[in-house]
Amino acid sequence: MTEETISQAVPPVRDWPAVDLPGSDFDPVLTELMREGPVTRISLPNGEGWAWLVTRHDDVRLVTNDPRFGREAVMDRQVTRLAPHFIPARGAVGFLDPPDHTRLRRSVAAAFTARGVERVRERSRGMLDELVDAMLRAGPPADLTEAVLSPFPIAVICELMGVPATDRHSMHTWTQLILSSSHGAEVSERAKNEMNAYFSDLIGLRSDSAGEDVTSLLGAAVGRDEITLSEAVGLAVLLQIGGEAVTNNSGQMFHLLLSRPELAERLRSEPEIRPRAIDELLRWIPHRNAVGLSRIALEDVEIKGVRIRAGDAVYVSYLAANRDPEVFPDPDRIDFERSPNPHVSFGFGPHYCSGGMLARLESELLVDAVLDRVPGLKLAVAPEDVPFKKGALIRGPEALPVTW
Repeated sequence: MTEETISQAVPPVRDWPAVDLPGSDFDPVLTELMREGPVTRISLPNGEGWAWLVTRHDDVRLVTNDPRFGREAVMDRQVTRLAPHFIPARGAVGFLDPPDHTRLRRSVAAAFTARGVERVRERSRGMLDELVDAMLRAGPPADLTEAVLSPFPIAVICELMGVPATDRHSMHTWTQLILSSSHGAEVSERAKNEMNAYFSDLIGLRSDSAGEDVTSLLGAAVGRDEITLSEAVGLAVLLQIGGEAVTNNSGQMFHLLLSRPELAERLRSEPEIRPRAIDELLRWIPHRNAVGLSRIALEDVEIKGVRIRAGDAVYVSYLAANRDPEVFPDPDRIDFERSPNPHVSFGFGPHYCSGGMLARLESELLVDAVLDRVPGLKLAVAPEDVPFKKGALIRGPEALPVTW
């Protein structure tokens, strides 16, 4: 192969701007990138240079589960990225590779098993009923996000983490500042430092704990010298922030169900299909803008005939993988009968989202409570007039005005 042929085989670098997309619209740039090929090159608004983008379902699973692609090497690089600030804590679980990553995840695994999640089911249902009761008492109209979709996941993740109810508001404030790109790096960094300090104190107090909540498990693991305090704090912060992603996902879910009332009515009349339907909604909803964290190729790897060289940055798109027509026939259609449904909305491989089972539980409880207890629920404004978050890494409605 001549040098000219090789240069023609390398895809051009495509600029991927940060655009605030309306509702649950699929990113048109990502659609174009998916059409261009299984492996393309992108440049995002921040960081430096370019990175590979992998979009097909099988390739996404390969990259996320292959030790030839590592997260730790990202620490020392200003990889092109969506977030304006990049302040990873060294040793944080999101930037660890096995075996350290495995050791750290093991310390809290018990809280996220089926048994661990079931432990908070009844308490979660009770907290949700209280929120719906309060909304119904206040009467229509209401902001479903403010009344239910925001406080519920905060309460559940705080319950699972072992954070006292009195500190929920602080947790929510810090999370919003960390996740938003509109306040600047300094504000985000300060919020992260404050959350770090909070969890450092809480975990430090629980070194002899036999509790089943996450901070007790972390405190006990630190006490046994299995993990360091800084590792425990980094993991606690990641889990706490991740717990609020349900607010955005469920916001998009209810915006979709109320914008397409036939979907909501089907879920009301056929409650037995809800778990499968929620899985399909999780597949279909574009839950984030652009892409998340990158990986670095630790050696030369070939994917679909494209040579990725050692040191190159690589992104995967879970959103694109969830619309791969080879795996999901008619992928842009919401199909409550879809089976099997091997979506990757919670990731894949060692960095698979710990809270996937918890998020499913919360989504099921929310659909049950809101659809069954508020049968006349509908949007109080036109679907296109629902305000969505601006400048956020995770997509979702700012507010969801409803009436009944």
